[in-house]
Amino acid sequence: MQNFLKEFQKKLDIKITCRKRQSLWAQQGHPLKEMIDFHKSHGGEASIMVTKVDEPSKYGVVVMEEATGRVEKFVEKPKVFVCNKINAGIYLLNPSVLDRIQLRPTSIEKEVFPSIAAEKKLHAMVLPGFWMDIGQRRDYITGLLEEKVLT
Repeated sequence: MQNFLKEFQKKLDIKITCRKRQSLWAQQGHPLKEMIDFHKSHGGEASIMVTKVDEPSKYGVVVMEEATGRVEKFVEKPKVFVCNKINAGIYLLNPSVLDRIQLRPTSIEKEVFPSIAAEKKLHAMVLPGFWMDIGQRRDYITGLLEEKVLT
């Protein structure tokens, strides 16, 4: 992967930085091996983790086939209940996904994933265990405090 990233950096004249951090998820046994196995098993181009939430109308939801995990579509902040699974922000992508990203500010969630889903090459795995939205400063700080308490 490192060689691929170095070549991609050179090709696009950009800098890519990868970091490894021992986090709460890693300490709790985050299911990356299961996600890798899932990704290999479906033969698609990308895998995302989703999580179940009590109030899906606050988020964009991921509509998927329960049996296979194949993502059918995304619905942004539904006013009527569609499902209760949302994007957990953890992705496993084939290198070919990088070719789909245009050389401009691009939202992988709003532009790339929907096209992969339309081609039936995007699958979702339900994240077991703890997930927390840290999109707001207050939530992020709460998450940091919970991590300190649990570690």
